Amino acid sequence: MGITDDIADELAIEALKLEKATGDEKIVNKVSEILGASSQTTQEAYLTSVRVRRAEERARTFLADTAAALKSGETPD
Repeated sequence: MGITDDIADELAIEALKLEKATGDEKIVNKVSEILGASSQTTQEAYLTSVRVRRAEERARTFLADTAAALKSGETPD
């Protein structure tokens, strides 16, 4: 990745961790606003990283739930 993507991804990771720890859903949007005021390119990379990481978390949860259901003999959804 380039420097913009690297920085945006690092910020996305930190924002999502803080959002999860505090329950404050405004954190991700506030960071986006701050980035957008200076660099629309960085803002777009940041929002992409946020979407990708949220999608990854949902997919991993699905896989873990499916594996757990199979292990316990249930039929996965």
